[in-house]
Amino acid sequence: MPFRAVYGTIFHMSRENIEKLAHNWISAKPDEVDVQSEYYCQTRDVFQTRIDRMLRNLLSVEKIGDNRSYIISAIAGEIGNNSFDHNLGNWRDIPGIFFAYEILGSEVKIALVDRGQGLFATLEKVKPELSDDQEALKTAFLERISGRAPENRGNGLKFVKENVEEMKMHLLFYSGSAQAELNAKMIVQETSEKFEGCLAILSVKLI
Repeated sequence: MPFRAVYGTIFHMSRENIEKLAHNWISAKPDEVDVQSEYYCQTRDVFQTRIDRMLRNLLSVEKIGDNRSYIISAIAGEIGNNSFDHNLGNWRDIPGIFFAYEILGSEVKIALVDRGQGLFATLEKVKPELSDDQEALKTAFLERISGRAPENRGNGLKFVKENVEEMKMHLLFYSGSAQAELNAKMIVQETSEKFEGCLAILSVKLI
């Protein structure tokens, strides 16, 4: 049976669990969100502590390798920190993020979720010509732009895209009614389900 490492603890659990938990966390009614969950990071410092712990776990797995471990950790850090940066003082209901990961025998999988404003609401403040969630996703991953203008920032999701492609990872990123799928290329399309906030699932095959 494959093992699953979460925050330094080994669990035997199905691969689908963190994706299901992430979906439940973003779609639950505000009074039904599990804020007692071990995966809930209410503040940035809690998130950073758990990112550091994940990095140590990744580095302990020989087949992942040091370089890939640091890049995986950096990608997760960028996505999670974007949630804190862009929703500070503007969370819709539950502040903070859901962050879970598993290290399987053949794959690393990471889920990050926020119940914030979403990319479109964030980016249209600095680029009002954006028309919908799909255009906002393309802008976030392809352009150097920040929802916290006039700060000189905005490379976060471009960094994520470049490293996902270079390292042959797979990323699903949902916001509003749009989905971006990134591996060797990026495909953005409309989804049948609307996500209020952002949901990201990063998968890394261990070859």
